[in-house]
Amino acid sequence: MMNWNQLISAKRFGMEEFHEERQENRSEFQRDYDRLIFSAPFRRLQNKTQVFPLPGSIFVHNRLTHSLEVSCVGRSLGNDVAKAILQRQPELQESFLPEIGSIVSAACLAHDLGNPPFGHSGERAISTFFSEGKGLRLKEKQPDGEQLSAMEWEDLTHFEGNANAFRILTHQFEGRRKGGFVLTYTTLASIVKYPFSSSLAGKKSKFGFFVSEEDSFHKIATELGLTLLNEHPLKYARHPLVYLVEAADDICYQMMDIEDAHKLKILTTEETKELLMAYFDEKRQEHLRKTFRIVNDTNEQIAYLRSSVIGLLIRECTRVFLEHEQEILSGTFEGTLVKHISERPAGAYKHCAEISLKKIYRSRDVLDIELAGFRVISTLLELMIDAVTSPEKAYSELLINRVSSQYNIKAPALYERIQAVLDYISGMTDVFALDLYRKINGNSLPAV
Repeated sequence: MMNWNQLISAKRFGMEEFHEERQENRSEFQRDYDRLIFSAPFRRLQNKTQVFPLPGSIFVHNRLTHSLEVSCVGRSLGNDVAKAILQRQPELQESFLPEIGSIVSAACLAHDLGNPPFGHSGERAISTFFSEGKGLRLKEKQPDGEQLSAMEWEDLTHFEGNANAFRILTHQFEGRRKGGFVLTYTTLASIVKYPFSSSLAGKKSKFGFFVSEEDSFHKIATELGLTLLNEHPLKYARHPLVYLVEAADDICYQMMDIEDAHKLKILTTEETKELLMAYFDEKRQEHLRKTFRIVNDTNEQIAYLRSSVIGLLIRECTRVFLEHEQEILSGTFEGTLVKHISERPAGAYKHCAEISLKKIYRSRDVLDIELAGFRVISTLLELMIDAVTSPEKAYSELLINRVSSQYNIKAPALYERIQAVLDYISGMTDVFALDLYRKINGNSLPAV
């Protein structure tokens, strides 16, 4: 059974031997939050697609605004859970348990850091490049005798933004300090939704860490007392706070995609109101209608409805977490918190998901950006992988010289060189990737 005293640790990854208490008002977990906010990978999220193409005249969510909103919801979930647990177990007041809101909030900020450009199509473009595209040749032994291990190959064909986020946060890039972002163990564990290696991913392409970071996760999990489920391949039970990070994400993307679809006129006002009203019983619906008579601006009405639904879902997910706390601590809880909410909101959430799939995620604008993203990333991958596997070519040298020195593009091992390419491409914004694609294709030239 996992226990809260061990699960919440202020020890910093990469600074274990230098751990010291600081005399300042910020807690260690608030420092994690601030460190993420001011980081370049976080800042780049402002130019990465969430669902809809990056804003034109109508501003919709990008990865950065999404992450900020998820962080707000995560803080509320964490604070509510901490308050309730402390009422049950007041002896935990002297532990770090009151900091759960800050930890979840920081983890929520980081949860999408590893996502490549162009939304989830970027992840698919990378994994399918290796599983069915021109990268398939790398599965075989190379002319110089190098060959990827079975687990390294699984990493590439199941490329996953969550595992990539853990790498960004913990890997020592060239010229950078040991420990990556040097975050606390608990914040790092709280972002790993799938705490197992890629060889256990199956067809879903979901896993938590690459081969290169397996030892790092093992170290963190051991320190925090996460339940070990399997040693080879490595698999742990989730850190309990992962459920709160995941719930915050589930709540936000569902609600905000609906609101964005309304702004873009993919959903009518009536359709949107109907979807969101369905979360509430008749008494609450009547109260909402009274508010509409006072506030008659359409966008304000939708925003009010959306915030009301988010409040309801926060209460529901908090209740589910507390009711199943022992199962969560024992590593036997199954599914997400949202899957266990009450019947009425569960039905409304399911209906919203169905409408989103039918009308939003399959809309022409969304599919167009996915198609374009697939093409851009596949082309960049093909050229860069060719460059690091045949560095003696003149064109390869030009491409390699363009890559930032923080990426170990000239590493001796094939897997490390491929990872350096993936670090480079996945870190790009949509705009940067498209610009580089155009320049490489000769469609765009620098000013002369």
